[in-house]
Amino acid sequence: MTKDQWGALQGQLRETVGANNYTNWIEPLRFDGVTDGVAKFLVPTNFMGNYVSRTFGDLLLYTMTNAGAEVRRIEFDVAANKTSSPRAEAARSAAQRPSQGKATKPDLGDLLPSAPLDRRFTFDTFVVGKPNELAHAAARRVAEGGEVTFNPLFLYGGVGLGKTHLMHAIAWELKVRMPHLNVLYLSAEQFMYRFVQALRDRKMMDFKQIFRSVDVLMVDDVQFIAGKDSTQEEFFHTFNALVDQNKQIIISADRAPGEIKDMENRIQSRLQSGLVVDLHPTDYELRLGILQSKLAAHRVQYPELELDGKVLEFLAHRISTNVRVLEGALTRLFAFASLVGRPITMELTQDCLADVLRASERKITIEEIQRQVAEHYNIRLSELVGPKRVRIFARPRQVAMYLCKQLTSRSLPEIGRRFGGRDHTTVMHGVRRIEELKVQDGQIAEDLEMLRRTLEA
Repeated sequence: MTKDQWGALQGQLRETVGANNYTNWIEPLRFDGVTDGVAKFLVPTNFMGNYVSRTFGDLLLYTMTNAGAEVRRIEFDVAANKTSSPRAEAARSAAQRPSQGKATKPDLGDLLPSAPLDRRFTFDTFVVGKPNELAHAAARRVAEGGEVTFNPLFLYGGVGLGKTHLMHAIAWELKVRMPHLNVLYLSAEQFMYRFVQALRDRKMMDFKQIFRSVDVLMVDDVQFIAGKDSTQEEFFHTFNALVDQNKQIIISADRAPGEIKDMENRIQSRLQSGLVVDLHPTDYELRLGILQSKLAAHRVQYPELELDGKVLEFLAHRISTNVRVLEGALTRLFAFASLVGRPITMELTQDCLADVLRASERKITIEEIQRQVAEHYNIRLSELVGPKRVRIFARPRQVAMYLCKQLTSRSLPEIGRRFGGRDHTTVMHGVRRIEELKVQDGQIAEDLEMLRRTLEA
């Protein structure tokens, strides 16, 4: 193969690898001829030779042989080394060859350690509600791949609120819209592992060049590098280098930057320099929407199962802390009903998910309900649980009893004891009265919904 023939192949390679990869990795190669079936290329640095061999070696070999060249393997040599002694050149060339003397299929995990993306986590499957609408809008803007408007985008919130879903959705969208971009998604633990591995193998320059050559860096659960001084140092310099190049950075954590314990102040400051968005705990409407969106898939998988319409509302009310637990509960419920051959009723739901429901009950206590109701109606807690039966105190008391019955697993006698030692029949009467009023009185219904949201938030 001649240099002219190699030049003719470069347009084909550009189409295959994309403009960005071509400019960074293929265009700098200088074709140095073919000798005894070995195609030789001159490269600016050892790092580039090793990277191209691992990442594009098979492609180069295939393209050249497909064009009729008699090439069995590819070798790379640093251009400056051509002026040194033949013995030193031979030694360097041997050191840079793949272990079997042939360009091998690249292991992207060695150089671009992008974590696998979950195909379920796209914008199409993300259910938007008031608690997450700002985070969703910001993620959408970044995923458009245009000019960087806020850097970094920092998403934070508790477990199961959608941070990782949005991170994966951004990555998928960028791959579709701008496939030529180098998008690197990984967890903070993977970043730390790669850093430690580079230190151990004395490949820090390779590590630095790889991480600083990406177009979009996405780091999930950044709180895990807190307290790791060396890792924080390298993360800080990587962060600065990418921002200086106007490259997009997207970070997630379980809390706000200023609240991450043992995180260096200078890193906290950098993380706060872009757009910081909180994913709030889900509200009832959002949880119900998530369940309804998941229901369609379960209907396809289990078309024979009947479902009581109240089950989804019950689950949305009772499982309020974690979307993953909520989705897992629905999956478990359908699988269980299919195995036992029974319709999904409220009774079956409570039997099947008894442990999940017990765990979710720990969040809301009778004392919490009493405090919220007293605050909502602007009365003292002592008046709420006291003996006075005037309407201004009695109605809030009945509302509180109703919510205790709905949102906790406490028995009627126990609820009565917490309300000034009242009898369980008094509690039962109060609950029934509120059930009647919420249908007749729009204000009572509104108060109940507002209180429920506050308690479940």
